[in-house]
Parts: sequence; C-alpha cells; structure tokens
Amino acid sequence: MSDRPKRVEFREEGPREGFQIEKTIFPLAERVKLVEALAETGLHHIQVASFVSPKHVPQMADSAEFFAAIRKKPGVQYAGLWLNEQGFERARATGHVDLSGKISLYASDAFAQRNNRCSAAEMAERQKGWLDLYAAAGVKPEYAIIMAAFGCNYEGDIPPARVVELARYAHDICAERGEKLPQIFLADTMGWGNPDQTRRLVGMVREALPEVRIGLHLHDTRGLGTANVMAALEMGVDLFDSSVAGLGGCPFAGHGDAGAAGNVCTEDLVFLCHELGIETGIDLEALVDCARMAERLIGRRLNGRVMHAGSLAKYRTKRDVAA
Repeated sequence: MSDRPKRVEFREEGPREGFQIEKTIFPLAERVKLVEALAETGLHHIQVASFVSPKHVPQMADSAEFFAAIRKKPGVQYAGLWLNEQGFERARATGHVDLSGKISLYASDAFAQRNNRCSAAEMAERQKGWLDLYAAAGVKPEYAIIMAAFGCNYEGDIPPARVVELARYAHDICAERGEKLPQIFLADTMGWGNPDQTRRLVGMVREALPEVRIGLHLHDTRGLGTANVMAALEMGVDLFDSSVAGLGGCPFAGHGDAGAAGNVCTEDLVFLCHELGIETGIDLEALVDCARMAERLIGRRLNGRVMHAGSLAKYRTKRDVAA
C-alpha cells in the first residue's frame, strides 16, 4: 500500500559532488553562476564545496574563495562537506558556510580506508569528538550519513543489520549529550541499491528509530536510481540528496566508469514528483536551465533526461490549444 508523501525536499549536491570527480578545475566565476542560478529555482539547500585535502582533491582547493564569491539568497542554506576536524575548522573559519552538525559513518571498512584513511570503527569513534566540537561552536547535530550502506565496490554486499547498528550508534551518541538526531541519510555511494533493498533498508532503520526522519543519498550508477527513489516514495521517504544534471561521484569509490557514477538527477526527480502530484516547491523549467548550464560548463553530454527531452509542459499547452 502506497504511503507517498505530499511534499518532498531535495538537497542539491551538484556543485560539490559533481565537480570533485572531474579532472578539470573549472573557473570559479562559472561555478558561482551555477550555484546562484540553482538558488533561484526554489531549492533551499545547496552543498557548494568540500573542505578536504587539496592534495587529494585539488578540485576543491579554492572552497573558501568559492563560498566568499557567492551572492547568497535569503532562505537558502549554502552547505559544505568535511571529513575530519580540520575540515570543519576550515569551513567555520570562512565565515560564509552555513554550518550544520553532521555525523559521518561508514558501513564499509574498505571504503573508509580509501576515503578517510582510517577504519570504519575509528571514524565512528571520532564522531564523539565531532559532536563536542560542534557543541563548542554552537552547532546542533542535524543529520548522520551512513556511507556505502547498500554495497561497496571494495567490500561487496553490506549486511543491513550493520547499517541499522550504525544508525542506532549515531542516535545514541547524540542522546548521550542531550541532543536529538533529526535525520539519518542512507547513502548508496556506489550504486548498488535496488528497489527491494531500498524498501527493506528504509523499513529496518525506521523500525529501529521511528522518530528519526530518513533521507536517501542515491547514485544512478547502474540505472536504478529513479526506481529506488520511487520505492522510497512508496515508503513515505520525503528527503533526498540529488545533483543537477546527474552530476557527481566519489573519486575514491572505485567506479568502473566515473562518467556513470553520478547522483540521482535533481530535475528528473522533480519531474517525477510533479507527475505524481507531489509538491517540491521547485521551478522545474528553471532547474532544467541550470542543468543545461552545468552541461555547457562541463563540456560534454550529461546524464539527465529531462534536460535533454524537456518537460511535458509545452506538449500539454499544445494539446490544450488544440482542444
């Protein structure tokens, strides 16, 4: 039985997820234009850039300058990503990042070693220090993300019970400090998920932590991204990370084809929701324009479908006129 939400929230990750995997370092001014255009579509959360090692991710070396150059639109959260305490302090020092307290956990030890150069257990233990750091900075915990929750290119299948255990751990370390954990994101970092798996994992985490809002960070690496979103919608999930034009991919995830590694595509999912009568608060046509802007900037055909085919609006207008 369907439990579709009436409204869905999309958190845009293209400017960070998309440009970190590209070999080219694109002009700052062009990236700023894309972020500012995205902010005009009705999106309320845009992940702009990451504060990580410029040696390993040179595409993100100018993150502080990037944030400083953006003309911010009121009501839009301009977020950053960090993977350690130093990254958080760098983000905080810019004075331009809208900080939120996030907990980062790995369901795959092998991926933790490649992405964070520590074990999954070490990363989990570090989160206690992160929460203390957030408290000292006056930042409340906002969400936890469990990476490689659906499967791992290095480690293989991930037991769902491990993901549930990590979700409980994130909840409990917040509770120990008298804080609530509002959201938990389950990340299909490498595109392993299928609709049945999505339903099962969402159901298990929801049963364990019924008071926590579940979000999904999905990749469309093997073409099942939209199917997984549909399965999640039927489960009542109303929170998704996504990337304009289907940009994205972790450079340390061992993808066979980095060009296919992208996140689920924001404008395609907004189109899906609107066709199903689900509100998003997003101007689809403006978002399609952003996707085309991203494609011109990247310089090759990107994976979004609606950006190339267009929405159905003009065809429905023709039908109405003919009638």
